[in-house]
Amino acid sequence: MRGIEDFRDEVGPTGPVCVRGGGTRWELGGTPAHGSREVRAPAGVVAFDPAEMTVVVGAGTPLGELVEVLAGHGQEVALEGPAGATVGGVLAVGRSSLRRLRVGAVRDALLQADCVGADGSLFKAGGPTVKNVTGYDLCRLLVGSLGTLGLIGQVILRTWPSPERTLWMQGSGTPEAVRNLCYRPSSVLWDGRRVSVCLEGYGEDVEAEAAALGSHLGLEVVATAPTLPPHRSRWTGRLAEGSLLEVGTGVVHGPVEEPAPEPGPGVAALAARIRSGFDPGGRLNPGRDPYRIAA
Repeated sequence: MRGIEDFRDEVGPTGPVCVRGGGTRWELGGTPAHGSREVRAPAGVVAFDPAEMTVVVGAGTPLGELVEVLAGHGQEVALEGPAGATVGGVLAVGRSSLRRLRVGAVRDALLQADCVGADGSLFKAGGPTVKNVTGYDLCRLLVGSLGTLGLIGQVILRTWPSPERTLWMQGSGTPEAVRNLCYRPSSVLWDGRRVSVCLEGYGEDVEAEAAALGSHLGLEVVATAPTLPPHRSRWTGRLAEGSLLEVGTGVVHGPVEEPAPEPGPGVAALAARIRSGFDPGGRLNPGRDPYRIAA
C-alpha cells in the first residue's frame, strides 16, 4: 500500500495539483483549473482500534470499504457520501450526514489529518485523541476546504457504536411535536405539511418512541428514508414546493439548484488571507472555491 511519504513525493513542491477521489462530486465548488496535475491519496485501512473507537485510514479509501470494516465490529463513522465516494472526498466537501443530529457534524469525526502542504512538505493537524487541541483546530479548517489548504493523505477518525435498531416514520405533524416526544431523533425532515423522522438506538427505546409518535401524532412506520431532492441549499425561512428541510441543521434539499449565498466582505477577506497563508502560490486545487457550495 502506498504510504503518506509516497503521496508527498507524488505531489512535489511545484506546479498546480489537485487530488482526485471517487469523482462523485467533482464539480462542486468549481472544477480544477486546466493544466492541474491529478494525484490520488493513499487508500486502505491502516489501523482500527475498536476499544479506543478510532480508525486510521488513507484518504483515498472508498467510504464503502471503511463502512464494511467498522460494521464488522458494530461501529460506524459520521461520514456519508454517494456510492464510490472516498474518505478524503467526503471530508474535503464537508457535507454532514443526514443523521447529523445523532452522529454529529462531519468535522467532529476528524481527529487528525496528515497532509501535504503547498511547499510539498508533510504537516499534521490535530491528534489521535478526542481532546487534543491546545491551539487552532486546523482539522476544522480542512473539512470543507476542497483541498485548497492542504492535500489530505491519511486521517484518524472517531468512530461511534452502530445503533441496535433504525426506524423511519412519516405522517402529518410538526417537527416541534416530534422533538417534544423524542429524546434525540437521528433526523427530522419537513416538507411543510408532512414530517419524516428517523429513530435510532436500543431496540426497546426505539419501539417506545415509535409507539408515542404513533399514538400522539399518527405517524406510521415506512420502509426507507424519503427520497431527497437533488439540490442542497441553506434555509432562508421559506420552503419551496417539493423541498425537504433538515430540521436542526438548516439544510434544504430542493428540486431546483439555488446559488450559494455571497459571503460578507469580512468573511471573504478572512478566507482569502487563510488560503493565501496556506497556499501563497495558489497551486492546491486551483479553480475550486468552497464558498461556491450552496450547503
